[in-house]
Amino acid sequence: MWKYSGKVIRVGRGWTDNDGITYPAQWATRWDAETKAAKGLVWVDDPAPFVNRFYWAADLPKNIEDVNEVDEEGNPLLDEDGNQVVTKGLKSNAIALVKTQAGGLLAPTDWMVIKASEVGDYSVPTSVLEFRAAVRLASNQIEAAILATTTLDEFKSLYDVPVDADGNPTGNAPINDFPEADS
Repeated sequence: MWKYSGKVIRVGRGWTDNDGITYPAQWATRWDAETKAAKGLVWVDDPAPFVNRFYWAADLPKNIEDVNEVDEEGNPLLDEDGNQVVTKGLKSNAIALVKTQAGGLLAPTDWMVIKASEVGDYSVPTSVLEFRAAVRLASNQIEAAILATTTLDEFKSLYDVPVDADGNPTGNAPINDFPEADS
């Protein structure tokens, strides 16, 4: 992309420099590299693509562990209540999401469990109890897998969907390996 004084100059559009001189929309095709440089235009490569789930920028990975924030002198940053400011890492955020997903899978049958505990003559169907147990087991296993990671590459691998020799998916990514409810 072309930039002038830090601003992006779009190809095919006119622009005005800091001295108020306006240039036509055809500047990109009519000017050679020397003229563009003389006018103060600078070519800047587009930023490298990155997956924002794992990176703040192409060359700036997110922390997988929580970080206690500090000021420029290394002193702990405190919130308005005097508590340490903590930036949650990828692991904490992923575990919170797993808990939310598990809760969402359990929620439709919560009423059955509550009813069974409050009413003596009602029992939860075995298939529902088995599904609920499978969700809790899967949630625990996914959380354990998240906690077991020690590097960003290990953490990222939890999002890899297994495939067969032809590249066809054969299951869920480990981070999403929850059972499906019977319809």
